[in-house]
Amino acid sequence: MATGTIRYWAAAKEAAGVAEEPFEAETLAELVVNVTSGREELARVARRSSFLVDGNPVGMRPHEGIVLPQGATVEVLPPFAGG
Repeated sequence: MATGTIRYWAAAKEAAGVAEEPFEAETLAELVVNVTSGREELARVARRSSFLVDGNPVGMRPHEGIVLPQGATVEVLPPFAGG
């Protein structure tokens, strides 16, 4: 089980109520379930968001297959308006 930091940007930050928080999870899927449990607005934003793990885009890869390394920084990037 890895520990690290999850950082929220824009609408994700507003929905979470914090800019970042510590986490404990083995995979990105587990992390998303953990941080959105009981936080409906954050869950809604997370479903539309992109994720970076230590600066690397997750892209379309299944979150169950993204194993989080110890000390990872996961960033939640909701869609941004504008061009």
